[in-house]
Amino acid sequence: MIAPEEQARANFYGLLARLFYAPPDAALLEAIAADKLDGELGVPWEDLADAARKADPEAVREEYETAFIGTGKAPVTLYTTAYAIRYSSETPLAELRGELARLGLARREKAREPEDHIAALCDVMRHLVAKQQYGLEEQSRFFSRWIQPIADPLCGAIERAEKTDFYKHVARFAKSFLSTEQAAFEML
Repeated sequence: MIAPEEQARANFYGLLARLFYAPPDAALLEAIAADKLDGELGVPWEDLADAARKADPEAVREEYETAFIGTGKAPVTLYTTAYAIRYSSETPLAELRGELARLGLARREKAREPEDHIAALCDVMRHLVAKQQYGLEEQSRFFSRWIQPIADPLCGAIERAEKTDFYKHVARFAKSFLSTEQAAFEML
């Protein structure tokens, strides 16, 4: 059995993966709106829940497509290597693929997105937490290499984007959750 706090972590990663992979439908918006959360994440969660209560699914779909897909170059990219590459000789996507292979994970054959999509990285973390096959040290290592360095730049880009409304709340919750994760990993 997975401990309740570990299940909650896995669920948060799963929710972020889902929200970043595609716009939420009415059922997901209703589920977010109905859920309550206490503790450190209570305020950003309540802001997200309030935004979900007020959201029109069609407007959120249009927001997602305009902000993250767009015609031509999207205003905000959800591909994390855009926030991580410092030198032209870096090949983080190849390194990430090697890392995923070491963990026994690979992109599904029909998957549309490359492995560096934030939804895919959150899903990897969900898997690492939920499967309990890898300990906190392995989770920390993956998080520190692939998620922590891009969390603030990505969430900041979403918050600054003119075309985001609902997703500003998603970004604020993601930033708070990932900051909490980083603090917990630093205590290891």
